[in-house]
Amino acid sequence: MSEVTRVEPDLDFIKYLKSAGGDSMKKCYQCATCSVVCPLSSEGNPFPRKEMIWAQWGLKGKLAADPDVLLCHQCGDCTAYCPRGAKPGDVLGAIRAYVYTHFGFPQGLAKLCCSGKNLPILIAIPVLLIGLLWMVSGGMHLPDVETFKEVGFGQFFGHWDFHWLSKNVFFIDIIFVPAFLFAAFASLKGAKAMWDQMCASLEAKSDFRPSAKQFVVDFLLPVVVETVQHKRFNECGENQNRVKGHLPLMLSFVALFVVTNYGLIRKDIVSLFVSEEMRAILHGPIPLSDPFKLLANIGAIALIVGIGILWANRSKSEDEQGAKATFYDWFLIGLIMSVGISGLGAELIRLLGVPSFAYFVYFIHLVSVFMLFLYMPYTKFAHMIYRTVAMAFEKYRDSSFVKPAVGE
Repeated sequence: MSEVTRVEPDLDFIKYLKSAGGDSMKKCYQCATCSVVCPLSSEGNPFPRKEMIWAQWGLKGKLAADPDVLLCHQCGDCTAYCPRGAKPGDVLGAIRAYVYTHFGFPQGLAKLCCSGKNLPILIAIPVLLIGLLWMVSGGMHLPDVETFKEVGFGQFFGHWDFHWLSKNVFFIDIIFVPAFLFAAFASLKGAKAMWDQMCASLEAKSDFRPSAKQFVVDFLLPVVVETVQHKRFNECGENQNRVKGHLPLMLSFVALFVVTNYGLIRKDIVSLFVSEEMRAILHGPIPLSDPFKLLANIGAIALIVGIGILWANRSKSEDEQGAKATFYDWFLIGLIMSVGISGLGAELIRLLGVPSFAYFVYFIHLVSVFMLFLYMPYTKFAHMIYRTVAMAFEKYRDSSFVKPAVGE
């Protein structure tokens, strides 16, 4: 007598997928066209055909433990060739949105970030926190034009005469360092939970585990190199132009990371060992002629251009391909655009010598950057963590650490 498998659909999960852009999944009738055109698909792994049926059945456990969902980079070929208009690419995007919430820690914050109706709260949290600290710092007053030209935003949170740490840096640190550390911890916790669930889903079990060094050298570093090269994006068909947006965006974050660390070294380390006169210069705005300042401006422009291209691509897919506008997609696009425009805008207004408007734009910049850090593990930005883990797992499941168990 054949074995009967009982399927119990999670109706709330199906409802969520529909709201997150997967409302077309019921049109799929398993013709396998998507699997024929997808480079991730193989004879034993009919991707994304099997994910489409799992989504229709509401099998969220299987989908959350499926690394292929994260390996997909939404090249668009499956959606372009689907004869039924089921839009597998959009459905997979909705599944990824669920994965980031499913593995998010803490769950309360992860669920807060998954819905557009919570946007006022997501904005209010950093506005109130930074506004309160600005008020407590005693810096909530506008400098005169001459002072502003000399110190820029270096006294946004006020000034004190403590030699070892400026007041502005102190308040910047207590705002952004905890946010960064929290986001890093939440990301690692979520990534570990996903890795454990993917391992548990392997048909072949093995007691062999790579050491930390083996994991980094054999699995993680090759993934990072592949990501930097945008190798899989270049294999896209329908949406190959997305690399034109992702590449400058990625390089801009690298450039701005380098410049941020340069500013830290210049203002808060080197300044400790120079005269008071030189220290005042180092604490002021970095000259436009400084190579790192040039890199910062190029990075800011690249960030705006890159996210602008992705903005245009997303709008085009909604207008011409019928993709559904979702909070999952637009929240990150809008947030990164806000970071870029407010950062570059604050500098330009500073050069014009308008303290009131410059301080307002700088406040928006601080709020935007804080939101980018704090909400990173729960938004589309989290794909840089979870996709990296999935790509490393792909190499792991095909390695000798797992394969020997197949014949056992």
